[in-house]
Amino acid sequence: MRRRFFVDRFSGTTALLEGDTAHHLAHVLRAQTGQLYELSDGSIAWLARIESVARNRIAFTLLEQLPALPPIADVTLLISIVKFDSFEWGLEKATELGVSNIIPLAAARSEKNLLFAAGKRSGRWRKILLESAQQCRRLSVPHLAEPCKPAPAFSAQNERFCVLLSERPDAPPIPQVLAANTAKSKAFALAFGPEGGWTDDELASARSSGFHEASLGPHILRAETAVISALSIVNFVFSQLP
Repeated sequence: MRRRFFVDRFSGTTALLEGDTAHHLAHVLRAQTGQLYELSDGSIAWLARIESVARNRIAFTLLEQLPALPPIADVTLLISIVKFDSFEWGLEKATELGVSNIIPLAAARSEKNLLFAAGKRSGRWRKILLESAQQCRRLSVPHLAEPCKPAPAFSAQNERFCVLLSERPDAPPIPQVLAANTAKSKAFALAFGPEGGWTDDELASARSSGFHEASLGPHILRAETAVISALSIVNFVFSQLP
């Protein structure tokens, strides 16, 4: 299976791959002239042939435009900051499952030391998104927002069908909540709380912003498990919509 890489732009029938990614392709994957790879600029993808290899610069000739499958849904993921190994694993899997936008949440019960350190992790997080998008051959990399408190993040989703994952025992199961999407909108927001759960104020803020509470079942899931479970259900449900 051919690897896919992202370039800044296509120029006529050529493209350049530069920087760290070009260095990785040249020195780790040992790229050679004549080899074929897939390239995307975030809008379209091409099959391309390597014409020259330098230390941090690889030149390609574009051969054939590749089909671009639209995402199943336009999903914004609002994910509370938790321990970084779990959070970053969740970012990787969310990318593979097709999310369009990711908003890290500085929730009230997120650990304060993690929130303090989060500002220095954005470069690493963007690299995780890039590498994951390349691995699964997405057309584009998810957009990563700056960390934000829940209330303004919730209110900004007013044009989407919004679901907040809840640990409350009377929260309805997520398939039932998705059935309430009577407008059949594929613009969707999905919010995940921190390890300590949402506060009453955060739940009230979500409700006032139009979020529907939903449950993933009776068990308490780790953050990364919840991300995979919920997005898998969302993708299945939305794939059935016309």
